[in-house]
Amino acid sequence: MFTAARTHDYGRQPVDGLAGLLRSEGIDAAQLVLPKAFTEISSYGEVTPGLLERIRRNFDAAGVRIHILGCYMDLGNPDPDVRKNAVDTFKKCLAWKKILGASIVGTETAYPRLSREEKKVWYPYMMDSIARLVEEAERLDTDMALEPVYWHPLEDLDTTAAVFDKMNSSHLKMIFDPANVLEHPEIDQDAYWKEWLDTLGDRIEAVHMKDFVEGPQKEYCPVLLGEGVIRYDTIIRWLKEHKPDIVIVREELDPSHASEELAYMRRLWERC
Repeated sequence: MFTAARTHDYGRQPVDGLAGLLRSEGIDAAQLVLPKAFTEISSYGEVTPGLLERIRRNFDAAGVRIHILGCYMDLGNPDPDVRKNAVDTFKKCLAWKKILGASIVGTETAYPRLSREEKKVWYPYMMDSIARLVEEAERLDTDMALEPVYWHPLEDLDTTAAVFDKMNSSHLKMIFDPANVLEHPEIDQDAYWKEWLDTLGDRIEAVHMKDFVEGPQKEYCPVLLGEGVIRYDTIIRWLKEHKPDIVIVREELDPSHASEELAYMRRLWERC
Protein backbone atom coordinates (compact mmCIF):
# COMPACT_ATOMS: atom_id res chain seq x y z
CA MET A 1 0.00 0.00 0.00
CA PHE A 2 1.22 3.46 -0.94
CA THR A 3 -0.10 6.38 1.11
CA ALA A 4 -0.95 9.32 -1.12
CA ALA A 5 -2.39 12.82 -0.94
CA ARG A 6 -4.36 15.08 -3.20
CA THR A 7 -1.73 17.76 -3.67
CA HIS A 8 -4.09 20.75 -3.78
CA ASP A 9 -5.08 20.00 -0.19
CA TYR A 10 -1.75 21.72 0.48
CA GLY A 11 -2.74 24.71 -1.65
CA ARG A 12 -0.92 25.80 -4.79
CA GLN A 13 2.85 25.37 -4.43
CA PRO A 14 5.89 26.24 -6.58
CA VAL A 15 6.80 23.62 -9.18
CA ASP A 16 10.21 23.18 -7.58
CA GLY A 17 8.82 22.87 -4.05
CA LEU A 18 5.74 20.64 -4.06
CA ALA A 19 7.33 17.21 -4.33
CA GLY A 20 9.81 17.93 -1.54
CA LEU A 21 6.98 19.13 0.70
CA LEU A 22 5.07 15.90 0.14
CA ARG A 23 8.15 13.79 0.85
CA SER A 24 8.80 15.73 4.08
CA GLU A 25 5.27 14.75 5.18
CA GLY A 26 5.95 11.05 4.55
CA ILE A 27 3.70 10.86 1.49
CA ASP A 28 4.55 8.16 -1.05
CA ALA A 29 2.38 9.18 -4.00
CA ALA A 30 0.25 11.99 -5.32
CA GLN A 31 -2.95 12.88 -7.07
CA LEU A 32 -1.97 15.91 -9.12
CA VAL A 33 -4.35 18.40 -10.73
CA LEU A 34 -2.04 20.76 -12.60
CA PRO A 35 -3.92 24.09 -12.33
CA LYS A 36 -4.74 23.45 -8.67
CA ALA A 37 -1.28 22.24 -7.68
CA PHE A 38 1.20 24.85 -8.87
CA THR A 39 1.57 28.60 -8.58
CA GLU A 40 3.02 28.67 -12.11
CA ILE A 41 -0.07 27.06 -13.70
CA SER A 42 -3.50 28.67 -13.43
CA SER A 43 -5.10 26.93 -16.43
CA TYR A 44 -4.50 23.94 -18.67
CA GLY A 45 -3.61 26.39 -21.44
CA GLU A 46 -0.47 27.39 -19.52
CA VAL A 47 0.96 23.88 -19.38
CA THR A 48 4.14 23.47 -21.46
CA PRO A 49 6.42 20.51 -22.15
CA GLY A 50 9.14 22.29 -20.19
CA LEU A 51 6.96 22.59 -17.10
CA LEU A 52 5.93 18.95 -17.36
CA GLU A 53 9.58 17.87 -17.50
CA ARG A 54 10.41 20.03 -14.46
CA ILE A 55 7.52 18.54 -12.52
CA ARG A 56 8.58 15.01 -13.37
CA ARG A 57 12.22 15.65 -12.42
CA ASN A 58 11.20 17.12 -9.06
CA PHE A 59 8.90 14.22 -8.21
CA ASP A 60 11.48 11.66 -9.31
CA ALA A 61 14.17 13.35 -7.20
CA ALA A 62 11.87 13.39 -4.15
CA GLY A 63 10.84 9.77 -4.65
CA VAL A 64 7.14 10.67 -4.82
CA ARG A 65 5.09 8.81 -7.40
CA ILE A 66 2.56 10.73 -9.52
CA HIS A 67 -0.16 8.11 -9.56
CA ILE A 68 -3.26 10.04 -10.60
CA LEU A 69 -3.16 12.95 -13.01
CA GLY A 70 -6.50 14.45 -12.06
CA CYS A 71 -8.51 16.06 -14.84
CA TYR A 72 -11.99 16.30 -13.38
CA MET A 73 -14.23 17.27 -16.26
CA ASP A 74 -17.96 17.79 -16.81
CA LEU A 75 -18.24 14.87 -19.22
CA GLY A 76 -22.01 14.53 -19.16
CA ASN A 77 -22.97 18.19 -19.49
CA PRO A 78 -25.70 18.62 -22.14
CA ASP A 79 -24.08 21.88 -23.32
CA PRO A 80 -21.99 20.85 -26.36
CA ASP A 81 -19.37 23.56 -25.80
CA VAL A 82 -18.82 22.56 -22.18
CA ARG A 83 -18.63 18.91 -23.17
CA LYS A 84 -16.21 19.56 -26.04
CA ASN A 85 -13.89 21.48 -23.73
CA ALA A 86 -14.07 18.65 -21.21
CA VAL A 87 -13.17 15.99 -23.76
CA ASP A 88 -10.43 18.07 -25.39
CA THR A 89 -8.83 18.91 -22.04
CA PHE A 90 -8.88 15.31 -20.88
CA LYS A 91 -7.27 14.23 -24.15
CA LYS A 92 -4.44 16.70 -23.52
CA CYS A 93 -3.89 15.14 -20.10
CA LEU A 94 -3.79 11.67 -21.61
CA ALA A 95 -0.94 12.87 -23.82
CA TRP A 96 0.84 14.55 -20.87
CA LYS A 97 0.51 11.48 -18.66
CA LYS A 98 3.54 9.70 -20.11
CA ILE A 99 5.73 12.81 -19.87
CA LEU A 100 4.87 13.05 -16.17
CA GLY A 101 5.23 9.33 -15.57
CA ALA A 102 1.73 9.18 -14.09
CA SER A 103 -0.19 5.91 -13.86
CA ILE A 104 -3.69 7.09 -14.83
CA VAL A 105 -5.66 10.17 -15.81
CA GLY A 106 -8.78 10.27 -13.65
CA THR A 107 -12.13 12.04 -13.67
CA GLU A 108 -15.64 12.05 -12.30
CA THR A 109 -18.43 12.38 -14.86
CA ALA A 110 -20.05 15.69 -13.85
CA TYR A 111 -19.56 18.83 -11.79
CA PRO A 112 -22.97 19.64 -10.25
CA ARG A 113 -25.10 17.62 -7.88
CA LEU A 114 -27.81 16.21 -10.13
CA SER A 115 -31.38 15.15 -9.47
CA ARG A 116 -32.59 11.72 -10.53
CA GLU A 117 -34.20 13.24 -13.64
CA GLU A 118 -31.07 15.21 -14.53
CA LYS A 119 -28.90 12.11 -14.26
CA LYS A 120 -31.07 10.40 -16.86
CA VAL A 121 -30.73 13.38 -19.20
CA TRP A 122 -26.96 13.60 -18.74
CA TYR A 123 -26.31 9.86 -19.09
CA PRO A 124 -26.14 9.56 -22.92
CA TYR A 125 -23.87 12.60 -23.13
CA MET A 126 -21.60 11.04 -20.53
CA MET A 127 -21.48 7.81 -22.53
CA ASP A 128 -20.52 9.67 -25.69
CA SER A 129 -17.69 11.49 -23.89
CA ILE A 130 -16.37 8.33 -22.27
CA ALA A 131 -16.38 6.52 -25.62
CA ARG A 132 -14.31 9.31 -27.19
CA LEU A 133 -11.83 9.27 -24.32
CA VAL A 134 -11.47 5.50 -24.28
CA GLU A 135 -10.78 5.62 -28.01
CA GLU A 136 -8.02 8.16 -27.40
CA ALA A 137 -6.58 6.16 -24.47
CA GLU A 138 -6.39 3.11 -26.70
CA ARG A 139 -4.78 5.11 -29.51
CA LEU A 140 -2.12 6.39 -27.09
CA ASP A 141 -1.83 3.00 -25.34
CA THR A 142 -2.38 4.65 -21.98
CA ASP A 143 -4.80 4.31 -19.06
CA MET A 144 -7.67 6.44 -17.83
CA ALA A 145 -9.96 6.02 -14.84
CA LEU A 146 -13.54 6.92 -13.94
CA GLU A 147 -14.79 7.71 -10.44
CA PRO A 148 -18.43 6.80 -9.65
CA VAL A 149 -20.41 9.31 -7.56
CA TYR A 150 -24.00 8.71 -6.55
CA TRP A 151 -25.17 12.23 -7.50
CA HIS A 152 -23.54 12.04 -10.98
CA PRO A 153 -24.59 10.08 -14.09
CA LEU A 154 -22.09 7.33 -13.18
CA GLU A 155 -24.12 6.84 -10.05
CA ASP A 156 -24.12 3.25 -8.80
CA LEU A 157 -22.66 -0.21 -9.19
CA ASP A 158 -25.03 -1.38 -11.92
CA THR A 159 -24.44 1.74 -14.01
CA THR A 160 -20.68 1.57 -13.57
CA ALA A 161 -20.49 -2.13 -14.42
CA ALA A 162 -22.58 -1.53 -17.53
CA VAL A 163 -20.27 1.27 -18.66
CA PHE A 164 -17.20 -0.94 -18.28
CA ASP A 165 -18.93 -3.74 -20.19
CA LYS A 166 -20.00 -1.37 -22.96
CA MET A 167 -16.54 0.20 -23.37
CA ASN A 168 -14.79 -3.18 -23.19
CA SER A 169 -11.30 -1.70 -22.86
CA SER A 170 -8.35 -2.77 -20.75
CA HIS A 171 -7.30 0.90 -20.71
CA LEU A 172 -10.37 1.91 -18.68
CA LYS A 173 -9.85 1.70 -14.91
CA MET A 174 -11.71 2.87 -11.80
CA ILE A 175 -10.96 5.21 -8.91
CA PHE A 176 -12.96 3.86 -5.99
CA ASP A 177 -14.15 6.46 -3.47
CA PRO A 178 -16.37 4.73 -0.92
CA ALA A 179 -17.70 8.04 0.45
CA ASN A 180 -18.93 9.02 -3.00
CA VAL A 181 -21.03 5.89 -3.47
CA LEU A 182 -22.35 5.57 0.10
CA GLU A 183 -25.70 7.31 -0.26
CA HIS A 184 -27.19 5.45 2.72
CA PRO A 185 -24.61 4.94 5.51
CA GLU A 186 -27.07 2.91 7.58
CA ILE A 187 -26.97 -0.05 5.18
CA ASP A 188 -24.97 -3.22 5.76
CA GLN A 189 -21.68 -1.74 4.58
CA ASP A 190 -19.73 -5.00 4.63
CA ALA A 191 -22.17 -6.56 2.16
CA TYR A 192 -22.29 -3.39 0.08
CA TRP A 193 -18.51 -3.13 -0.25
CA LYS A 194 -18.24 -6.83 -1.02
CA GLU A 195 -20.67 -6.41 -3.93
CA TRP A 196 -18.62 -3.53 -5.39
CA LEU A 197 -15.35 -5.42 -4.97
CA ASP A 198 -16.63 -8.72 -6.33
CA THR A 199 -18.03 -6.97 -9.41
CA LEU A 200 -15.43 -4.30 -10.22
CA GLY A 201 -12.50 -4.87 -7.89
CA ASP A 202 -10.24 -5.89 -10.73
CA ARG A 203 -10.77 -2.45 -12.28
CA ILE A 204 -9.66 -0.48 -9.22
CA GLU A 205 -6.47 1.46 -9.85
CA ALA A 206 -6.64 3.78 -6.83
CA VAL A 207 -8.76 4.31 -3.72
CA HIS A 208 -9.84 7.62 -2.22
CA MET A 209 -10.07 7.54 1.55
CA LYS A 210 -12.03 10.08 3.57
CA ASP A 211 -14.66 10.02 6.29
CA PHE A 212 -17.78 11.97 7.12
CA VAL A 213 -20.83 12.31 9.33
CA GLU A 214 -24.26 13.47 8.28
CA GLY A 215 -25.44 16.88 9.45
CA PRO A 216 -28.97 17.79 10.54
CA GLN A 217 -30.14 18.07 6.93
CA LYS A 218 -28.32 14.88 5.88
CA GLU A 219 -25.51 17.05 4.50
CA TYR A 220 -21.94 15.80 4.14
CA CYS A 221 -19.64 16.90 6.97
CA PRO A 222 -15.99 15.79 6.65
CA VAL A 223 -14.21 14.46 9.74
CA LEU A 224 -10.88 12.83 10.55
CA LEU A 225 -10.43 9.22 9.45
CA GLY A 226 -12.05 6.81 11.87
CA GLU A 227 -14.41 9.42 13.32
CA GLY A 228 -17.15 9.07 10.71
CA VAL A 229 -19.60 6.56 9.30
CA ILE A 230 -17.49 4.62 6.77
CA ARG A 231 -16.38 1.11 7.70
CA TYR A 232 -13.20 0.42 5.73
CA ASP A 233 -12.22 -2.99 7.14
CA THR A 234 -13.83 -5.11 4.38
CA ILE A 235 -12.30 -2.91 1.70
CA ILE A 236 -8.81 -2.97 3.22
CA ARG A 237 -8.86 -6.75 3.72
CA TRP A 238 -9.82 -7.23 0.05
CA LEU A 239 -7.12 -4.85 -1.14
CA LYS A 240 -4.44 -6.55 0.96
CA GLU A 241 -5.31 -9.88 -0.63
CA HIS A 242 -5.87 -8.78 -4.22
CA LYS A 243 -4.03 -5.45 -4.70
CA PRO A 244 -1.30 -5.11 -2.06
CA ASP A 245 0.45 -2.36 -4.05
CA ILE A 246 -2.65 -0.17 -4.29
CA VAL A 247 -2.34 3.61 -3.95
CA ILE A 248 -4.70 5.00 -1.30
CA VAL A 249 -5.23 8.75 -1.53
CA ARG A 250 -6.26 10.65 1.59
CA GLU A 251 -8.71 13.15 0.15
CA GLU A 252 -9.74 16.32 1.97
CA LEU A 253 -6.55 16.20 4.01
CA ASP A 254 -6.05 18.96 6.55
CA PRO A 255 -2.25 19.41 6.46
CA SER A 256 -2.23 20.24 10.17
CA HIS A 257 -3.40 16.66 10.80
CA ALA A 258 -1.29 14.99 8.09
CA SER A 259 0.96 12.95 10.35
CA GLU A 260 -1.87 11.45 12.39
CA GLU A 261 -4.02 10.80 9.30
CA LEU A 262 -1.22 9.00 7.45
CA ALA A 263 -0.40 7.03 10.60
CA TYR A 264 -4.06 6.01 10.87
CA MET A 265 -4.04 4.77 7.26
CA ARG A 266 -0.96 2.64 7.92
CA ARG A 267 -2.35 1.24 11.19
CA LEU A 268 -5.62 0.35 9.46
CA TRP A 269 -3.72 -1.49 6.73
CA GLU A 270 -1.71 -3.44 9.28
CA ARG A 271 -4.72 -4.24 11.47
CA CYS A 272 -7.05 -5.57 8.79
